[in-house]
Amino acid sequence: MRPMLDDLELPQVQRLRTHDYRALTEMRAPGMAGSFLQNLGRRPTRVMLGGVATGSDALTFVQKVEEKFRARKPVPFTADIVAEAKIDKVMIEDLRLLDVAGVPQRFAYVLTLSEFIEPLEPETAPGLEDEILGDAGDLLDDIVGGLDVGQAFATGLEKFVDSIGGFLGRLQQARQS
Repeated sequence: MRPMLDDLELPQVQRLRTHDYRALTEMRAPGMAGSFLQNLGRRPTRVMLGGVATGSDALTFVQKVEEKFRARKPVPFTADIVAEAKIDKVMIEDLRLLDVAGVPQRFAYVLTLSEFIEPLEPETAPGLEDEILGDAGDLLDDIVGGLDVGQAFATGLEKFVDSIGGFLGRLQQARQS
């Protein structure tokens, strides 16, 4: 089975690497010689793959993969090497394209994919959102009231523009001499 990125078959894949990192934390116990390791789960799996697209469909492939990269949305990914990792969707982190010189309609590509893990909905306590919303509304009212004072302050400075401008000119003359 060839690697597939959404509905796009990745042609002539020559390199495919996966990077899995486990998050471990070491805790030392007071008065003991050893330590404990706590498994905090794993980070999203990263897949780096590179290949070459050739032939009449090469330019179409390059345009489609670039559209998927620019969309910045998770896309389905399937490949034999990551089947056991149960990676369903990935984000395209990086895309590198190279027009191979001397050979018409040949493009080299390198994709860096990161496993997309659906974020969990935050838990909310009943009534807490209403209280926060009320506090935010009160703060916003205070800020809006302060904006009126700021506008009056700025327009009140207009009468000092001529005298401050003359003072700045005298300071520049004194500095030059």
